Amino acid sequence: MFTDINIAEDLYYVGSSDRRLERFENAYPVPDGMSYNSYLICDTDATVLMDAVDKSVSKAFLESLKRVLGTRSLDYIVIQHMEPDHSATAKQVLELYPNACVVASQRALDMLVAFNDIKLANVRAIKEGDVLKTARHELCFIAAPMVHWPEVMVTYDKCTGTLFSADAFGTFGASSGNLFADESDFDMDEARRYYFNIVGKYGVQVQSLLKKASGLDIRMLCPLHGPIWRENIASYVEKYSIWSSYQSEKDSVLIVYGSIYGNTEQAALALAALLAKRNVKGIEIYDSSKTDLSVLLSKCFSFKAIAFASSSYNAGLFTSMETLLLDLKAHNLQNKTIALIENGSWAPSSGRCMKEILDSMKSMTYVCPMLSIRSSLKECQMEELEAMADSLAQSVLP
Repeated sequence: MFTDINIAEDLYYVGSSDRRLERFENAYPVPDGMSYNSYLICDTDATVLMDAVDKSVSKAFLESLKRVLGTRSLDYIVIQHMEPDHSATAKQVLELYPNACVVASQRALDMLVAFNDIKLANVRAIKEGDVLKTARHELCFIAAPMVHWPEVMVTYDKCTGTLFSADAFGTFGASSGNLFADESDFDMDEARRYYFNIVGKYGVQVQSLLKKASGLDIRMLCPLHGPIWRENIASYVEKYSIWSSYQSEKDSVLIVYGSIYGNTEQAALALAALLAKRNVKGIEIYDSSKTDLSVLLSKCFSFKAIAFASSSYNAGLFTSMETLLLDLKAHNLQNKTIALIENGSWAPSSGRCMKEILDSMKSMTYVCPMLSIRSSLKECQMEELEAMADSLAQSVLP
């Protein structure tokens, strides 16, 4: 089963996709599977493999690698990112081509040995500014620590303008045969969900990488997951600039609720209706118990204002809402306008718990006092909800 495709003069795609995978990293649902990209440079004097792949697609990958190389040997294997979905098959590659030189940061080399119980006979430890030259190509290595592991390097081919970007600029989803983003409808929602869940915590480090890349003439962008970019590259880089600087993309209100018997849900729906009456467009509302955490996290980063409504539970916070807020904290959510609705029949506690978590995040602005309801929203509290809707609308409308 061959998946190799010639994508440039002497550059081949030798990656593959796992369509059976249900959860990437055993955490994030991937209904369309996942692609694992690997690239092979076949210059006249040397061959260079840019990263390996996950063990789930090893058969297709190794067949493609052998097919493209033919009678040639492999001279170099560059490990930009040591995470197992990009290095698990490196040991098999080296068994096939034992003379290949492993090129990676020293930290990546150490991790490669630790993860794969492998002895490396021929290595080249690289650091930022180092260059690997072949007859036609000049591969320049750029440090990208914590995008999103500490050992990461990205590689810029000065001769062709190709940036091999490791996990940066990746996305969820398997390949459908068209390798280039301009050949199909690129799913920006899945790219956004990938970014905020996989890379999003490290906005400062992404900004550092973007600064380094800003001086490069990038004509092709080759990530380790998802489509290759050769057109409108600047538009995708701009998305990363927005995301990594924690800017909101949607001047609207996101409402997320955690409801046990439906009363907290009704309060959330009432708020949504009041916002619509105030000409707030693009409102989205989600049940924290039904919507996957990775989707909610991506949505929270995208919206300018968020209303959290939660039932109290065991003198604390409803479990799905607590999980969401702690995950948002772990991923560095910041720069949001917040409204809170709590519900508790005899001792409301969810509001205090939500605010404690949110107060630990950067630049959170509360639009008005929290609305506290007992069991269900009462008619006498509609004035408070109207005031909340007014404040939220003012925060997002021009």
